[in-house]
Amino acid sequence: MLTGFLLGKFLPPHKGHLYLIEYARQRVDQLTVLVCSLQREPIPGVLRYQWLCELCPGVNVQHSMAEIPSYPEEHPDFWNIWHRTIRHFLPTGPDIVFSSETYGEQLAALLGARHECVDLQRQTFPISGTLARQNPFACWAMLPPPVQAYYREMRPQPRLNA
Repeated sequence: MLTGFLLGKFLPPHKGHLYLIEYARQRVDQLTVLVCSLQREPIPGVLRYQWLCELCPGVNVQHSMAEIPSYPEEHPDFWNIWHRTIRHFLPTGPDIVFSSETYGEQLAALLGARHECVDLQRQTFPISGTLARQNPFACWAMLPPPVQAYYREMRPQPRLNA
């Protein structure tokens, strides 16, 4: 049985993320997706986890709320911290780490897996979480329905004069 793994903040989930997950799902028998969140982030991690559970049936979606560094320059033991965190959710494997990020190769080596980089240049879906957060309505077509609903509810409603 071939296993796959990918992780991300999914802040918010968008069609690029869903493309990566679907690409990975088609290439392995079992896929684990780890949603990583920090308390200070603008969209609650538990909501992002729920969205991915809804959007990706059949995928083993997990959620890490560990307050750990996001970038190697933030902590000298960065990779060991991440290794321990991932092993909490994925004790063995995977065979393949999927990513659309430059860190993917190093993460795969850390886990004893091979890396498959998927659309690093974001040509298939030219979107990022940063762009979606900056102006979700300009990226509307790239956002799945539950994320659109979230931003619709967050949008200030016009005041009616009494």
